[in-house]
Amino acid sequence: MSSDDERDEKELSLSSPEVVTKYKGAAEIVNKALQVVLAECKPKAKIVDICEKGDSFIKEQTGSMYKNAKKKIERGVAFPTCISVNNTVGHFSPLASDETVLEDGDMVKIDMGCHIDGFIALVGHTHVLQDGPVSGRKADVITAANTAAEVALRLVRPGKKNTDVTEAIQKVAAAYDCKIVEGVLSHQMKQHVIDGNKVVLSVASPEATVEEVEFEENEVYAIDIVASTGDGKPKLIDEKQTTIYKKDETVNYQLKMKASRFIISEIKQNFPHMPFTARSLEEKRARLGLVECVNHGHLQPYPVLYEKSGDFVAQIKFTVLLMPNGSDRITSHTLQELQPTKTIEDPEIKGWLALGIKKKKAKKAGEKGEASTEAEPMDATSNAQE
Repeated sequence: MSSDDERDEKELSLSSPEVVTKYKGAAEIVNKALQVVLAECKPKAKIVDICEKGDSFIKEQTGSMYKNAKKKIERGVAFPTCISVNNTVGHFSPLASDETVLEDGDMVKIDMGCHIDGFIALVGHTHVLQDGPVSGRKADVITAANTAAEVALRLVRPGKKNTDVTEAIQKVAAAYDCKIVEGVLSHQMKQHVIDGNKVVLSVASPEATVEEVEFEENEVYAIDIVASTGDGKPKLIDEKQTTIYKKDETVNYQLKMKASRFIISEIKQNFPHMPFTARSLEEKRARLGLVECVNHGHLQPYPVLYEKSGDFVAQIKFTVLLMPNGSDRITSHTLQELQPTKTIEDPEIKGWLALGIKKKKAKKAGEKGEASTEAEPMDATSNAQE
């Protein structure tokens, strides 16, 4: 690597204070956006309206930043707001014409992202539309997802491997008699890259394998934990529900239809790197052109998948910066009160939860004690809340 390349890499990594500031700025906005969306999640509220509010809030908040920068700095929505209910696994962000509403008792998964200059902060949260504590299987699956997320936070650290995390989160889910949902990936993120090459697989199988890698200092990850009371093998029911896509910059196939060429040029201009929703495009023309774009690989779809009716699916997603002084989780939201039917008894899981997240600074000469890792243990017998 040339010295120029090394300098560029350093300037774009967490070793640059400006980069850390941009990640944390994006995180602050998406955490606030999550609160805005949660406040809108009420019985009879239209899901599309809530999704629009989340995206609009992020656009407004980022729009006022870096206005006077010498070069144009891209900023805004890094992942469109999704509201996926009950047995829906994720990616439900319907078109404007959709009339789906929330109902009392629904288990609502909110998934969204913000970026500043291509530095991305993603968050996912689960909330049940009810007053008072959540109990029974709903509480079990949310606690399973959250406890698995807490374990992942402690295992995604320099020196550990992605396979360590895959095995651990499945063990946690099993302790609550739940399953981690297959096909969900946690990705390393870089500037303008939401799905980097280093990946944590939720469930390893002969069909689903990834390269074993080690986490390193100054990396950024979006850890996505999705747990289910069902069998964890979701299905596609209706392709027409897919509305979120991402441009594949490596594909150069010449599109035949005029509508497709129009749509792809609009996407290149407005969404060159980040996933987007078809709501952002001219809807009638988009529907015509999107099919050809997907069929020839220009666009990667994010399908809406389902567990069986009656199953509950919970999601916790967070962004973590692997800083020299420890892990910095920059996106999250406190859970409502949970009363799961199970508690963690497994000593290995308790051990993971007792691991520290931050490193304590070494004490100066003359002071007692040595450098240690700050214990931020999570009480494995509690609700496993953040």
